[in-house]
Amino acid sequence: MLTQTIVLLLAAVILVPLCTRLALGGVIGYLLAGLLVGPGVLALVADLEEVSHLSEFGVVFLLFVIGLELRPSRLWLLREQVFGHGSAQLLATGAVIALLSYMVGLSWQASGVIGIGLALSSTALVLQTLAEKKQLTERHGREAFAILLLQDLAVIPLLALLPLLAGGSAAITQPGWQPVLRTCGIIVGAVLASRVLLRPLFRLIVTFGGREIFTATALLLVV
Repeated sequence: MLTQTIVLLLAAVILVPLCTRLALGGVIGYLLAGLLVGPGVLALVADLEEVSHLSEFGVVFLLFVIGLELRPSRLWLLREQVFGHGSAQLLATGAVIALLSYMVGLSWQASGVIGIGLALSSTALVLQTLAEKKQLTERHGREAFAILLLQDLAVIPLLALLPLLAGGSAAITQPGWQPVLRTCGIIVGAVLASRVLLRPLFRLIVTFGGREIFTATALLLVV
């Protein structure tokens, strides 16, 4: 795993600055780096399952950083963009894609799943592109962030709909809502724990631990 990590970092260090220099953007550089070292070209990275686990940590870190920047008051200020524009984008895009899928002969269940899946965007790719172009603070950047935020919030209820789209009585009798309720319980527990435990812990670490231990504690929390 260490060797594969070195290969991935080396490919990114070479190709990302090159693509940035060519005005292609860092995201294209990361995609080309993965394509180059992957099994389709040089095959320097073969254990894709382990690499996918590593990449999931990157997504978690990204969402953690977004969470640091996001406050409920700010979410309320962006409510029109988040719940208005975001819902309109998600519903309109999903409906159009589902309709096109149904017109080519797929079942309505499969069309619904395809519409839901392709209506979502990659928060990592879009935010990285906007940050590179210094457009996050502009109007279209803020609205794009709001739409992406709504998509992230909508993932859990959308996943809850998938068993219902499976069709047949088995989809209704199976306890498909139990994982959703369990996930909601975990989220509520995490919020309560952050207020009761984490805030005093971080105050204690800031007072006695220093900056390095504070950073280590934040990384430990994410992991």
